[in-house]
Amino acid sequence: MITTASIQKSIATGAWKPNLYLTNLSTAYFQEEGDFAFPDLFPVVPVQLASGHYYKFDKASLARDNMSRKPAFGKVQPIVMGHTEDPYSCKVDQGIIGIDQISQLNYERSGAPGVIDPRKAKVRVLTEQAKLHLDVMFAENYFKAGVWGQEWAGVAATPTANQFWQFDNDNCDPIKLVDTLRTEIHREGRRRPNKIGIGVEAFNALKENPIILERIKYTGTTANPAMVNERVLAELFGVQKVKVLTSTVNKAPFGAAADMQYVCDPKGMLLLYAPDAPAIDEPSAGYTFSWDMLGNGQPMALSQWLGESGTHSEFIEALCAYDMKKTGDDLAIYLKDCVSGA
Repeated sequence: MITTASIQKSIATGAWKPNLYLTNLSTAYFQEEGDFAFPDLFPVVPVQLASGHYYKFDKASLARDNMSRKPAFGKVQPIVMGHTEDPYSCKVDQGIIGIDQISQLNYERSGAPGVIDPRKAKVRVLTEQAKLHLDVMFAENYFKAGVWGQEWAGVAATPTANQFWQFDNDNCDPIKLVDTLRTEIHREGRRRPNKIGIGVEAFNALKENPIILERIKYTGTTANPAMVNERVLAELFGVQKVKVLTSTVNKAPFGAAADMQYVCDPKGMLLLYAPDAPAIDEPSAGYTFSWDMLGNGQPMALSQWLGESGTHSEFIEALCAYDMKKTGDDLAIYLKDCVSGA
């Protein structure tokens, strides 16, 4: 017969090992915060209404020399400065996750680590899911072939119009290429590009490119050898920021083995101009409009409610509403197939 005394004796002799969980350790594949792509290249514009408009001043009018010689005893025609308006529309996306209140009791009473506590864990899971969804939207709206009006393609043979040597080809001079593209954007968009988003494989190829290695080979020491990283590339390319797009996603359906892929095209690169924050009278290749649904300054809304009586369940939801929109097509150039291979 199992009694309290027999259990205490088993514990004391080591014969019985309680099925308890460590409170100082758990494993979870939450993505590192710096890997998310969507907040880093294009400014986020908080908006109070789900849809609306913004003014767009005519570049042609601003860039034209409209001054002329004043006639004697007369005056010139007034300068006409045109403007239009463009719309934005933030659509609401939702994620819901359930909690079994009965199963939750074991975690609460055992003092399990915070991340496995059903409420804490599932709030974090929903937050992670929302961020991942925004990265997927970022790739779909900004970082793929066919999005931008100006697009160049990497090739393994002699380049022709709107083509370039692929980064892993010894003929490729990435610095000269970026200088050419920066000049193109500056002429058309009246701003020098200040940011680069780059896929993982394209970045890896740049780290091995002989032109780039030649530029930095005398910059290192024995203690601090020369390395090609985002900061070095930003200096060589003359931009403020280089962001390597390392966010990953499982493309497999539920129940299948994980099919892990990079969210953004690993062979792509985007050269662009965008201010660090929304600004009046300032162009930008793109803006991410974020609808503050609750009016509390938070772009993501979390709420919780009980399930039907007798189900002993509750639910947590996450809501987010964004519109990722090109606002200056002449302020970005997308480079596809930057490296060889399938």
